[in-house]
Amino acid sequence: MNRLCLSVVTSVCAASWAISSWALDWKVSGFLSAQFQGFFDEPLNPVQSNSDFSAAIQPEFYTQWNAGTDSFTFTPFARIDQRDDQRSHYDIRELNWLHVGSDWELRAGVGIVFWGVTESQHLVDIINQTDVVEDIDGEEKLGQPMINLSLIRRWGTLDLFVLPGFRERTFPGRKGRPRISPPVNVAMPVFESGAEEKHVDFALRWSEVFGDWDVGLSHFHGTSRDPLLALDTSDPAFPSLIPIYDQIDQTGLDVQLTHNSWLWKLEAIRRAGQGDSFIAAVGGFEYTFYGMFDGATDVGLLAEYNYDERPIETRSPFENDVFGGLRFTLNDAQSSEALVGCIFDLDSASRFCNVEASRRLGARWVASLELRTFSSVPALDPFFTLRRDDYVQFELAYYF
Repeated sequence: MNRLCLSVVTSVCAASWAISSWALDWKVSGFLSAQFQGFFDEPLNPVQSNSDFSAAIQPEFYTQWNAGTDSFTFTPFARIDQRDDQRSHYDIRELNWLHVGSDWELRAGVGIVFWGVTESQHLVDIINQTDVVEDIDGEEKLGQPMINLSLIRRWGTLDLFVLPGFRERTFPGRKGRPRISPPVNVAMPVFESGAEEKHVDFALRWSEVFGDWDVGLSHFHGTSRDPLLALDTSDPAFPSLIPIYDQIDQTGLDVQLTHNSWLWKLEAIRRAGQGDSFIAAVGGFEYTFYGMFDGATDVGLLAEYNYDERPIETRSPFENDVFGGLRFTLNDAQSSEALVGCIFDLDSASRFCNVEASRRLGARWVASLELRTFSSVPALDPFFTLRRDDYVQFELAYYF
């Protein structure tokens, strides 16, 4: 008994010492930002406005112990918006523990995982839910509860995921802009699974590098992150869209070939569970001209083709579209860069154009600009209700 007590006391003291040492070694970073959005046309709905201000904060708390084999990351996020209550929101982007072994890694908690290689859309990226109120480009994500085991072997890396708990997609409210019309009623989601948001999803991905080739093959089983939207007219004065979250199986492939100045990219999926099974793909290239304009500027030429065999009533905006763009990287002390691109619908001739640019101001400030326009959009196009939502966005962020 005395030996047991001594062992317990010793273990507690050792744990207390480890926790104390661990707690003193926090690294804090992150950003604070102020954002302005200005719209060029009058809104479709009179409750919307032509301008909007918001502020956001995203700190990151990080520590490690056991000579770096164990680490902990906590990344909360919050935004306060002037007009849209749905855009005033908070989230935990990351809250996880990571243990690194000799040929394996284990991560548990809340995290963000990105899959994909293409520019115009990310078909295979399915682990995290999209945070639409942050940006309509689909690149901002909500944190996902997960247990992730990575097995690193000679034949490649195998990632296994258990995903307990589903995150519903965020959508702008009635006063939000840009937004589809009628607005999405996030309070009335419909789930195919009786477990609803408590359904446990599963995913796996194998990836490997073969010389100049990067290859990934993935499969997901669970609740679709991409809801179907059904019209609800139960209140004729305020019609809305109801998000429907089906159970799906999705198999994905992502491939990138790097050869001299060329990047060749492909993403393809096959999904079953949302009506008839279907395939979709996006592929293309990026060619970089180095040292342009008698200086250090690099200019990348991008081109991609998007295909989706679903009918237009499923509201997929990329069923037969071509993307073209230019990426400018100045390679200067201010890390100045810009991306200019347009997506052209080959069936309707509609266009969605986008400009993204950023530049560092001093050591800690970053100024960024986004410009998005929707042109020649027909009534059956998913972007039709955004036809008067062309906007410019300025953001000033302080990084600490």
